[in-house]
Amino acid sequence: MTRIISGRAGGTVLDVPPKGTRPTSDRVRESLFGALDSADLVDGARVLDLYAGSGALGLESLSRGALSADLVELSAPAAALIRKNAERLRAAGASGTARVHRANAATYLETSSAEWDLVFLDPPYDVSDDEIARVLAGVAPRLSVDAVVIVERAKRSPAPDWDAAGLEADRHRTYGDTTLWWGRPALPRA
Repeated sequence: MTRIISGRAGGTVLDVPPKGTRPTSDRVRESLFGALDSADLVDGARVLDLYAGSGALGLESLSRGALSADLVELSAPAAALIRKNAERLRAAGASGTARVHRANAATYLETSSAEWDLVFLDPPYDVSDDEIARVLAGVAPRLSVDAVVIVERAKRSPAPDWDAAGLEADRHRTYGDTTLWWGRPALPRA
């Protein structure tokens, strides 16, 4: 069972697509959001959740005070499920705006003019490193100065190619078979 861990909608159960997704475990989300909250990166943030699946990462952000969340998911059934989960969150008292976009991640980034403070990339494990690099390159110009990008991949996967996207690695942490890679906009070099 996937649920919202904390915030205004804490405890709200989320529906998960029956196949084709790999929801981030409650344990990993709890650790991730503990770190994000302690760095004051969620409250008031504009969030992008790519490969959203059930929407758990973007919706957890809204429960914890994010201003808005763009949830991007290619699968029509999963996108419909995210809309239901977002309604559940609103009914539980979360006040941020959830916008669900049924689109390919790279295509969405080509057409969007939004700017984000916090970005989650949680693609299926079979998504290629080249696609991840292409999506990161699409995200980079739409980040606020202090933005954070989190990429969730299998432990056996290589680190994202931050440099090619104009980003820089910040840190990473492994939880069982999952690694979370943190990146930031690259600082201009003198």
